[in-house]
Amino acid sequence: MSVKKGAAVRAIRSQLENSVEAQASDTRFPPYLFETPGEVLEVRDDYALVKWGRVPTPNIWLRVDQLEVFS
Repeated sequence: MSVKKGAAVRAIRSQLENSVEAQASDTRFPPYLFETPGEVLEVRDDYALVKWGRVPTPNIWLRVDQLEVFS
């Protein structure tokens, strides 16, 4: 199943930890990225804007290959 607008997703730890994006920021990722579903708000090219549930956090852009559909 592909990542598209409105999909429930979570981050794939192995894809995110070794990425260029991880090297450019704090590599201590919060557990909710991998354990709770986030909602895809928008998809542009290879990136998706994701909002995570009810936790008060900013929406973030992640590459679609760093996400998996949450079931």
